Amino acid sequence: MSTENQAENAVSEEKNAAPKEQSEKPAKTAPPKPSKPKSSVIQIHPEGERIHPKKAEGRFAKLRIAAVLATQFVFYVIPWFNWSDRQAVLFNIPDRHFFIFGLSLGMGDLIYLALLLMICAFGLFWWTTIAGRLWCGYSCPQTVYTEIMLWIDNLVEGDRNKRLKLEKSPWNFTKIRIKATKALLIFLVCAWTGITFAGWFVPIRQFVPDLFAGSAGGGAMFAAAFYGFMTFFFAHVMREKVCLHMCPYARFQSAMFDKDTLIISYDTERGEPRGARKKTANKEDSGLGDCINCTMCVQVCPVGIDIRDGLQYQCIGCAACIDACDEIMDKMGYPRGLIRYTTEGALEHEYPESDIKKRLKRPRVAGYGAVLLVVIIAFLVGLSTRKMVEVD
Repeated sequence: MSTENQAENAVSEEKNAAPKEQSEKPAKTAPPKPSKPKSSVIQIHPEGERIHPKKAEGRFAKLRIAAVLATQFVFYVIPWFNWSDRQAVLFNIPDRHFFIFGLSLGMGDLIYLALLLMICAFGLFWWTTIAGRLWCGYSCPQTVYTEIMLWIDNLVEGDRNKRLKLEKSPWNFTKIRIKATKALLIFLVCAWTGITFAGWFVPIRQFVPDLFAGSAGGGAMFAAAFYGFMTFFFAHVMREKVCLHMCPYARFQSAMFDKDTLIISYDTERGEPRGARKKTANKEDSGLGDCINCTMCVQVCPVGIDIRDGLQYQCIGCAACIDACDEIMDKMGYPRGLIRYTTEGALEHEYPESDIKKRLKRPRVAGYGAVLLVVIIAFLVGLSTRKMVEVD
């Protein structure tokens, strides 16, 4: 073989070997970053099917339980209280008279009800600017009654995996018995909710016996049936679809948000690149972040979103994902807070998270607070002046 041919062969061998060496180098020095599974959310909550959230346990779950108990105590129990030989709180529409404990209001006093509605509206705006959608996550009637329906689901059918297994199983005596038991409990809750609702507008101590005797007024019976059916339809049938597609508050909330509004967020810097690993694995050696891609945050979400995709209008701020993630971090031996309540400004390192409370002193919060205070003062002054003339 000539020298020229040998030289050409050597050059061609170097060219062929170069890509091989370049392709092998990265594999030795640094493993490729694990890509985010694009189909994970679809696999967990198939589109068009009912979302079956996993039961979350933790500090925020306990707060949600407390909120449900507190709000439903007011709704179910207050109408049974008496005040001076009459129902303590009664909005008697047929007689055009409203009783709120010791206060008696007629149709000429609707200005006070209007002021009360304004207080609720501005209070919601002010609270949303400070703390985001905490109202949605803890006190909204849709959230509260959906939570009650989920309690019934867990009580009768079991947690998420058991419910999914039951849905896929063929109809037999066991499935019929479980479904019938759940339907009965849901009917009782919705029926009593409707009866209680009507009891805010007619004397409930008289309405309940009359209802079971079949002698209750037609208007009150219609109100009870209508509200009971709407509770069933929205809380059991529609559930998360109300928050996803029907709630107007979810659409205009962004107008009240700023960089200092409290939100639930996933710490991308700390969590990425995500990837599964053993509990004993050294994450520094693997080049992975704290997120082990277990999808528990998605499984517990009542609206089925992945909080790791960033802030979304569907998020109701219930913090179920925080409880789920904190539990996983504890098991892995990592610090809590991969998913947490924070602000956009803190995430972007504009200020430390310890300064979040200090950011309450900002113009938007002060503006809503000032308007709210003025309306409250006007309401109280009007009532106190009126009480000097009329006291029930």
